[in-house]
Amino acid sequence: MHVLHDAPLAPLTTFRLGGPAERLLTALSDDEVIDAVREADGAGTPLLVIGGGSNLVIGDKGFAGTALRIATRGFSLDGTRLEVAAGEVWSDTVARTVEAGLAGIECLAGIPGSAGATPIQNVGAYGQEVSSTIREVVAYDRVERRTVVLAAGECEFSYRHSRFKAQPERYVVLRVRFELEDAGGLSAPIKYAETARALGVEPGDRVPAATARETVLKLRAGKGMVLDPDDHDTWSAGSFFTNPILGESQYRAFLAKAERRLGGDVAPPAWDLGDGLTKTSAAWLIDKAGFTKGYGSGPARISTKHTLALTNRGGATTEDLLALAREVVAGVEQAFGVTLVNEPVTVNAEI
Repeated sequence: MHVLHDAPLAPLTTFRLGGPAERLLTALSDDEVIDAVREADGAGTPLLVIGGGSNLVIGDKGFAGTALRIATRGFSLDGTRLEVAAGEVWSDTVARTVEAGLAGIECLAGIPGSAGATPIQNVGAYGQEVSSTIREVVAYDRVERRTVVLAAGECEFSYRHSRFKAQPERYVVLRVRFELEDAGGLSAPIKYAETARALGVEPGDRVPAATARETVLKLRAGKGMVLDPDDHDTWSAGSFFTNPILGESQYRAFLAKAERRLGGDVAPPAWDLGDGLTKTSAAWLIDKAGFTKGYGSGPARISTKHTLALTNRGGATTEDLLALAREVVAGVEQAFGVTLVNEPVTVNAEI
């Protein structure tokens, strides 16, 4: 296991922000991950688990404890069943399943980060979520002090949420097992309207899985959502806020505020989730509240390609980013009465 003291953490995040950790361990095997967790827990040392760092905002003062970077490797296909180690690069994982002619995660191409982080956030994009293909998650349970295997139904998946996110101090994901589909090289049915339009097909149609993946990569790149060290629009955590889900009374109040602000001819995006719940677009709210692409004058600004991404233009501090996030949250709240919730995990940082 590789050990560093007073170790910079900013290079391990896609924001390239944050102070150092007292100690940084890099684990290359499941056993090393478990040993490091047990050591920290036994000593009462604060522990920060880091995968690809694409969903992480670390405060400028850093982390007073042990940071554990999971760099495990392992990719195993048995028919349509895939087992992947937590440290595998997610975008590479998607590419390899598509090369194998399997469907189910091809529209999750280009999402930065590690495979082990995907069930925590229930990662989703362009009409797919990992929860639809996850069969089991292998994790170390810090309460029971043993390795456990949780079936998909035990993971309590919901929109950008899971049992692992609800109990962040309990589980450390080691491996993820997927059940994919052999559709003769075709994708899963295309669900997302934007993807269907880009492909020139109707929602519900299938296309070659490789074509679906390539199309999604182009769509994401156009929004600055594919990592590029030379493009500051990608120095971000992707979507910084989740799409709000509103109850009936909240939704009515939101519509009334939107009509007063924008007029009756403007219809906010809305998706009926059933049970009286409606999801609307965080990107739309941000834009209509006056925070357009490229908003900001300091080193932390809204992406020039997508209003949902907050970015480090180079030389920013975490506090610069947080100040921008607070401004956006307050502005949307004032304009529409809707409180945005940040998607990235914050460490020694508050919005």
